[in-house]
Amino acid sequence: MGPPSNSGFYVSRAVALLLAGLVAALLLALAVLAALYGHCARVPPSGLPGLGDSEAESSPPLRQKPTRTPKPSSARELPVTTTPSVWRPPGPWDQLRLPSWLVPLHYDLELWPRLRPDHLPAGSLLFTGRVNITVRCTVATSRLLLHSLFQDCERAEVRGPLSPGAGNATVGRVPVDDVWFAVDTEYMVLELSEPLKPGSSYELQLSFSGLVYEDFKEGLFLNVYTDQGERRALLASQLEPTFARYVFPCFDEPALKATFNITIIHHPSYVALSNMPKLGQSVKEDVNGSKWTVTTFSTTPHMPTYLVAFVICDYDHVNRTERGKEIRIWARKDAIANSSADFALNLTGPTFSFLEDLFNISYSLPKADIIALPSFDNHAMENWGLMIFDESVLLLEPKDQLTEKKILISYIVSHEIGHQWFGNLVTMNWWNNIWLKEGFASYFEFEVINYFNPKLPRNEVFFSNILHNVLREDHALVTRAVALKVEHFKTSEIEELYDLFTYSKGASMARMLSGFLNEHLFVSALKSYLKTFSYSNAEQDDLWRHFQMAIDDQSTVILPATIKKIMDSWTHQSGFPVITLNVSTGIMKQEPFYLEKVKNRTLLTSNDTWIVPILWIKNGTTQSLVWLDQRSKVFPEMQVSDSDHDWVILNLNMTGYYRVNYDKLGWKKLNQQLEKDPKAIPVIHRLQLIDDAFSLSKNNYIEIETALELTKYLAEEDEIIVWHTVLVNLVTRDLVSDVNNYDIYPLLKKYLLKRLNLIWNIYSTIIRENVLALQDDYLALISLEKLFGTACWLGLEDCLQLSKELFTKWVDHPENEIPYPIKDVVLCYGIALGSDKEWDILLNTYTNTTKEEEKIQLAYAMSCSKDPWILNRFMEYAISTSPLTSNETNVIEIVAASEVGRYVAKDFLVSNWQAVRKRYGTQSLINLIYAIGRAITTDLQIVELQQFFSNMLEEHSRISVHAKLQTIKNENLKNKKQSARMAAWLRRNT
Repeated sequence: MGPPSNSGFYVSRAVALLLAGLVAALLLALAVLAALYGHCARVPPSGLPGLGDSEAESSPPLRQKPTRTPKPSSARELPVTTTPSVWRPPGPWDQLRLPSWLVPLHYDLELWPRLRPDHLPAGSLLFTGRVNITVRCTVATSRLLLHSLFQDCERAEVRGPLSPGAGNATVGRVPVDDVWFAVDTEYMVLELSEPLKPGSSYELQLSFSGLVYEDFKEGLFLNVYTDQGERRALLASQLEPTFARYVFPCFDEPALKATFNITIIHHPSYVALSNMPKLGQSVKEDVNGSKWTVTTFSTTPHMPTYLVAFVICDYDHVNRTERGKEIRIWARKDAIANSSADFALNLTGPTFSFLEDLFNISYSLPKADIIALPSFDNHAMENWGLMIFDESVLLLEPKDQLTEKKILISYIVSHEIGHQWFGNLVTMNWWNNIWLKEGFASYFEFEVINYFNPKLPRNEVFFSNILHNVLREDHALVTRAVALKVEHFKTSEIEELYDLFTYSKGASMARMLSGFLNEHLFVSALKSYLKTFSYSNAEQDDLWRHFQMAIDDQSTVILPATIKKIMDSWTHQSGFPVITLNVSTGIMKQEPFYLEKVKNRTLLTSNDTWIVPILWIKNGTTQSLVWLDQRSKVFPEMQVSDSDHDWVILNLNMTGYYRVNYDKLGWKKLNQQLEKDPKAIPVIHRLQLIDDAFSLSKNNYIEIETALELTKYLAEEDEIIVWHTVLVNLVTRDLVSDVNNYDIYPLLKKYLLKRLNLIWNIYSTIIRENVLALQDDYLALISLEKLFGTACWLGLEDCLQLSKELFTKWVDHPENEIPYPIKDVVLCYGIALGSDKEWDILLNTYTNTTKEEEKIQLAYAMSCSKDPWILNRFMEYAISTSPLTSNETNVIEIVAASEVGRYVAKDFLVSNWQAVRKRYGTQSLINLIYAIGRAITTDLQIVELQQFFSNMLEEHSRISVHAKLQTIKNENLKNKKQSARMAAWLRRNT
């Protein structure tokens, strides 16, 4: 998106006062208050106190708490402050990028948040600060632009030019005539009485104040929590991508790296942490005689503003030394006492060492602090020297042994440590290449885990965690490219780049690159890239240049084009190709993958092709790499004979980012091999065949029957991850929810139960006899719920009996924990098969627990009841009790999602819709319409639903609901046709 209009509205004291004199008394008062917000006083000749001087604590300046503008629930909300608007002529403040007039060299930054243990904040907290920024002038200018938002600026001065031979001693002062804020583009503008001189250095001296909010997790923010039975608070920061400007005036772009000297003033009972080790401490006294601790930290390396970090807390820590550098894990005192941080501590050191050895570059800082916050919306942040985590993804409790949490923590910790090289040491020039840090950190988290867990099936895990999800969302028409050519983004647009494509598609690009080169060449090129751009910035072309250098230095790997041309074809266009092989002729072609392919869709344009690496196997033997670098090409070696033993699979280990289709003979050969000897086809390719075939059939590339044929062999399949892929594609949520509308259920039940015995017996035995054996089987931990839930849904007697046994044991003796991977299923069927007695037990547990995750789990379980009166009672309970949290689970929506509950919820709304809207909001009514109407297939049903809800919704909501219901209807009609074809196939094969 381009820059905004050249005209804009800005805040200025002089003009604001002039306008204020012309308006009524009420408007005058409002204008004066708002003019005080964001105005920065010019400094008198006496000058600004230096960073070490004493500062008396005073009342904060008048200001408004920022108000929030509504955004979709998926977006992070940003506060917007309303102030009087004053027209300014077009200028550089209208642009989304800083002008190149000034280059920051160094920041001396002091922050003083007024956090006290004896006076916990109620919603917000004052902080004050000062920053001296040393800059080099590159273009003569009398206007200085830097970023600042949500701060009151108290003083501003420009000193210089600095004398290079006198230890940066100043030789003068440049008078500041005015300071104002370009709010829309988040700039502070200093108007000087004379221009700065190119080639000279200056020091900008600024004092400022602001507010910290508990419910606002960007910039500085508060966590209020309970530890050792007491209510406590901490303060932490989140400055990525563009939130440093919320905390202190700065040049908030990733390429504008500088060094930082940081000072934090804090209450003596707290610990202050920042990027670097503590340098010293002193005592400061405020005007009330209260003593504060002044903690200073060593100078940082050159780094961008988004990596600056601060924490003030009352925490304990555990520590270890790795290669002479201290690693500390900080957490609540209860958590440290319970050894919950030990797993992360023992993981962190070896991970640093592995990556140091891999890249032959030592971790740059003398220490690494990692802190677990009670609440952190971003989950984890890689700040150099002070990584910040939500405690849910860092701390491992004894009860977590039978969850996937151990491996989840391993991945996230490895990801953030990977950023110490990709992102911190070498930073992308601008956010359009954010995948250079997020994609490679995502890729290397898997390399780290594979190194320390060699028995973990690496290809299957990558597919399950990364590839499956991103291929499901990616397509040619809507999604974006990994690397964007646009270099001007609004803040909100930058935030939107932190998505599945940056992380998962970026990781897939790195994996594909490693796959068609080799691991040695791949790592060698990255070593050169990291070494060359250490403490600096890079673009995508810089990375490709170093790969090309590594390729040119050897003769083993031969490519059909430059690495830039190959990889740009993947990173600069959206979507991915479908590769179709005709095994009779050897002709291979590529086309973009579209959702719901239309036969007459326009063919590829000349720019829509990819240069595709084809690693492949024939009859179980790996073949030489070939390239599809045009729309179609003939590969005679890929033709198969009439022999039953002749088959071909493309995309070895699924390292290529594409789906594969075959002609009818190609699919037939693979079906024959699966039925004859499925183990001859590796697990990753049994996964691939199922996932590709169902996705291609759903989107009109092949018939649904082709995909179903691949499931005939499943009686011999003993890999749970393959079963998981089958069930995710075959037993969909829509199918489970709307089974009464079709005759498919009895057919599917007979077909699947006949094939489930082997895999069911393996895992039901483990659950009964040695459930702890599952703790190191990651693929089982993520797959068991779907297997168990499907078996019970199909009415497998042993599944229902096992659910009843586990539920009863837990009810009778709560210390008999239900195995976590199947707890949702067991609780659900415990209620579905039980009476109001079991339901009351869960309600009592639900009422008494304060853990949000457990409340959600119990709420879903209670909605599994088949008794309408119980479901009605549940909804009555929900609307009559006060919400425990702002994002508490909507019980009415949960009930409406079940087959019985859909009708009960509809009837309940007739007489209770006002109470439901009051309890959960208007949006909940809209969500309920979609839940209740999820099975509609006619326009008459839409009209009936709209009439039913007509009194509950405003006019604009009715219009959007009608459009959504039309979409649901069309989707259901398509699914109905697909289900009819599935039913016909099942009749022939059951």
